[in-house]
Amino acid sequence: MAMIPVELGVVGGGLNGLTLAIACASAGLSVAVIDREDPATMLGAAFDGRTSAIAYGSMRVLDGIGVWPLVAARAQPINEIRVADNSSPLFLHYDHRELGDQKLGWIVENRDLRRALHDRAGALANLRLIAPMRVAGAERAAAAATLSLANGDTVRAELIAAADGKNSPLRAAAGIRTVSWTYPQIGIVVTVRHERPHHGIAVEHFLPAGPFAILPMTENRSSIVWTERADSAPALLALDDAAFHAELASRFGDFLGAVAVEGPRWSYPLVFLHANAYAAHRLVLVGEAAHVIHPIAGQGLNLGIRDTAALAECLIDGRRLGLDLADAAILRRYENWRRVDTLMLAGVTDALNRLFSNSVPPVKLARDLGLAAVGRVPPLKHFFMRHAMGMVGELPRLVRGEAL
Repeated sequence: MAMIPVELGVVGGGLNGLTLAIACASAGLSVAVIDREDPATMLGAAFDGRTSAIAYGSMRVLDGIGVWPLVAARAQPINEIRVADNSSPLFLHYDHRELGDQKLGWIVENRDLRRALHDRAGALANLRLIAPMRVAGAERAAAAATLSLANGDTVRAELIAAADGKNSPLRAAAGIRTVSWTYPQIGIVVTVRHERPHHGIAVEHFLPAGPFAILPMTENRSSIVWTERADSAPALLALDDAAFHAELASRFGDFLGAVAVEGPRWSYPLVFLHANAYAAHRLVLVGEAAHVIHPIAGQGLNLGIRDTAALAECLIDGRRLGLDLADAAILRRYENWRRVDTLMLAGVTDALNRLFSNSVPPVKLARDLGLAAVGRVPPLKHFFMRHAMGMVGELPRLVRGEAL
């Protein structure tokens, strides 16, 4: 049995956990990441077939910590976003050229991003990945926090970052309560290949059951994020290939020519969760351990990346002042900073889903007029574009393109 001393212990080696660990280790902190999954499994094609929309601000974070150069060649730029409401002739159109040469974002396959994070983590001598390994217990004492591992080893750290997901055992053990609910919807994810090029245009098509997003990928492919009613999704997922393709094609349309499904179908329940506190004694929450939002705007991972950028900045600033990483002032600064952004985005995505996932005529008319109005008011439209790019509000240094 061994005791592993570090400054920061990160529980959860997913996209948010590794991003935080790399950011902190790149700035000089000693970090250990503990994850229950075997890295070989996590990097396999069968582990996660989803894609993520990486906003411009998130790209800057990943670039600042040395990850973006490892994934950029496999990232598809988003040049335009078109938002349409079912069969309405009114729609909202975002074009990156309206804001200069900045891309609105990029679509990256999760497995490619995960591989880049692992490669970068492996290049940092002061970052140790302990996986596969289960955390058997955590003790948060006055002088330090200790993680007991299933193999008998212990990790001793000044601060534990819980990046262990929406069902976070560390959050529960700390007694941090949450507000949560399950949406009456299921998210279906598939990849399609199509005849015509997409030209980097992302489409968000609102249907009565929920949004149907067509996200441009490399190699003339698109990722479909299809929100369906929970009572009808199981039947759709159980269809044979021909019948499933017919259902998908009826929603996709023919604007990119014939489409063909590639690879397996993926599905997951849609939930909302927000922790009442983001920190406790020697514990801090990041990513889905702190918040889960509806995927209607594709902002969940971006919200987590901004968590990691803000927390890394707070920790590094605190260390330069000679403070314990778990100092109450550091954790308070992080929580106050992130709560505003999180609550605003969580409220907006929840309201948008409820507003658009119905076919009530007066509501439909009001929202269509709203889409058209935003498109005709350039300052308002540009604000929403910059918000989607993660470039609004009090931005961490990494988001601003500055070093930690």
